[in-house]
Amino acid sequence: MNLDLTNKRAIVCGSTQGIGKAIAVELAQLGANVTLVARNEAKLQDVLKQLDSSKEQQHDFVVADFTDPYGLNLTIQAYVQQAATIHILVNNTGGPAGGSITEAISDEFQNAFNQHLIANHLLAKAVIPGMKEAGYGRIINIISTSVKQPLHGLGVSNTIRGAVASWAKTMANELGQFGITVNNVLPGATRTGRLESIIENKANKTASNIDQVEEEMMAEIPARRFAEPEEVAAAAAFLATPAAAYINGINVPVDGGRTGCL
Repeated sequence: MNLDLTNKRAIVCGSTQGIGKAIAVELAQLGANVTLVARNEAKLQDVLKQLDSSKEQQHDFVVADFTDPYGLNLTIQAYVQQAATIHILVNNTGGPAGGSITEAISDEFQNAFNQHLIANHLLAKAVIPGMKEAGYGRIINIISTSVKQPLHGLGVSNTIRGAVASWAKTMANELGQFGITVNNVLPGATRTGRLESIIENKANKTASNIDQVEEEMMAEIPARRFAEPEEVAAAAAFLATPAAAYINGINVPVDGGRTGCL
């Protein structure tokens, strides 16, 4: 099975922590040249030092803010123009704040739409020409199991994640003929800062302690535990490899079996 990413350039968004960082580390271990993307330069520099590298590998980073689509577009276009071909794009950014959909205000939807779907689209548009020329492209979107089964208390997130999934499927249909695949990885409850925040908020609202909330959440997962970021990263990294060339336009839950549908 060909899992070698030597001489492949990968852009990994949201790569200073959690799942994004784990994906960057995994791709570097498979031989890819990794470009980290996030808004905190100090954290980017720190992660850059942690990436495995051989003499042939060259890792770098780009400072960009996904809350500013116009600025993001200028930044990524400038980078792509001076960089080598981008073969792999991992779209990943923090999810919208929790809350019921009936209490959400319109700005929350607009902001989340910009940070997720619009940002993903701008990044994809920037790298697709090079992927076509190379005859090799992998666009991998880190979304959520909510695209299969909406999650309670995440009204805005459920809505926007579903839009991103439909965008990805449509793009997969158009790009498959060029050797470019577009797939979605759907993490379940994963030990990240976002999960810690969700657990803490739930504990505060229900007057429970954190251990109780964790136990209740894990009881809904057949694996009876939360995922580690590295486990989600392994799925994303596989989809980036030559071995996954005929996997296109799908949603891959990495959730320990929690999602209640096929």
